[in-house]
Amino acid sequence: MFLSVFDMFKVGIGPSSSHTMGPMVAAARFLEMMRASPFEFHGIRVSLHGSLAFTGVGHATDRATILGLAGFVPDTYDAEKAEAALAEIKATKTLNVEGLQPLRFDTATDLIFDYETPLSGHANGMMIRATDAQGDVTLREVFYSIGGGFVMTEAELSAGKDTDETGPPIPYPFKSAAQMLEMSTASGKNIAEMKRANEIARGCPTSLAEGTKRLWQVMDDCITRGLTTDGILPGGLQVKRRAKGIHDALLAERGMNLNAPHTINDWMSVYAMAVNEENAAGGQVVTAPTNGAAGVLPATLRYYLDHVPGASESHIEDFLLTAAAIGGLVKFNASISGAEAGCQAEVGSAAAMAAAGLCAVMGGTPAQVENAAEIALEHHLGMTCDPVKGLVQVPCIERNGLGAIKAVSAASLALRGDGTHLVPLDACIETMRQTGIDMSEKYKETSLGGLAVNVPNC
Repeated sequence: MFLSVFDMFKVGIGPSSSHTMGPMVAAARFLEMMRASPFEFHGIRVSLHGSLAFTGVGHATDRATILGLAGFVPDTYDAEKAEAALAEIKATKTLNVEGLQPLRFDTATDLIFDYETPLSGHANGMMIRATDAQGDVTLREVFYSIGGGFVMTEAELSAGKDTDETGPPIPYPFKSAAQMLEMSTASGKNIAEMKRANEIARGCPTSLAEGTKRLWQVMDDCITRGLTTDGILPGGLQVKRRAKGIHDALLAERGMNLNAPHTINDWMSVYAMAVNEENAAGGQVVTAPTNGAAGVLPATLRYYLDHVPGASESHIEDFLLTAAAIGGLVKFNASISGAEAGCQAEVGSAAAMAAAGLCAVMGGTPAQVENAAEIALEHHLGMTCDPVKGLVQVPCIERNGLGAIKAVSAASLALRGDGTHLVPLDACIETMRQTGIDMSEKYKETSLGGLAVNVPNC
């Protein structure tokens, strides 16, 4: 099983990896299918299903879909050009896409939120149809946005796991935490070293180093923007950005010798909240492993670099590689999608990844790293995804802060032990998968239950 660090961590835009990035990617893939087709097309129609319909407006799914059909992709997204493209499409009711003739597309009638017809493959489903001059459908594809910006067609999902089994062989193809630890013991390599060897088998050391450096730069820049920007977040809830105010207060209190020890939790929280406020505003973030949970891992890494004695930037790649190894196990054996398994699959997975990364760079053994990931995930089991008004704001922003605190605590607890523990990470991941299956759809990113229906005036 191979899932690259650059699949687990992808540069994109807010507010949601599954509801914003995924539909944009799906639309771009459909354009490629149209370009490769022998047919002549004159129009496009899209229907959104399941969670993409129920919380699509709050997650900007409609905007993302339209922009994807206009040729935009998350990694190179330009906000100014996107706004101009949206205005032109709405005014002309036409898509002008490179490699295709002008296509009819009326945003009012050709983009449908279908609340009645769930698609069978995944809670995040969408159907895109291309039509001929008479309006008859000549090309059709169903896409599923399965979390973290990953997109699969109906056929791909039916074929099995969404991991790359077709490339060159990798030296450490672990599919479970147990296999990972066995290979570590046999090889004498830690988790980051095995993951690095796998990445290099499919790429090169220079690309890996440059790519991970860019990932952290985007994460860190996102934290900085969030710590220096205030105002009201879009969407109608009138949620005030708080990261800047909290950060300013923390800076003012430095050196006063009056801080309680638990103030360090505020630093961890504010780093995470800064990221998720940027995400809620539609800014550039890195999926870690999703947008809704994008603040946990950067906050934990920033905590390590800024607050842990002896921390070194030379350990950033090891942190990201270790975290990606754990995230790949969760994704392969369960889910990182809130619409599929609730927020345990998003913030829970992020906390497990961050705890593993922190434990590793603080000298933890592979067994201690596995223990750290298990502790963090175990104490998110059962967590629901019930965003108020379908926006990635309440409870998501604060939840990332608490996820970072749990990640640091989990790593610390694991480092206090020798790696032996009762519940294996594999058992915890399987429990999360089963819990997701049993969880009511009301609590899986549909905004039909929980906080989403119990907050007044929403």
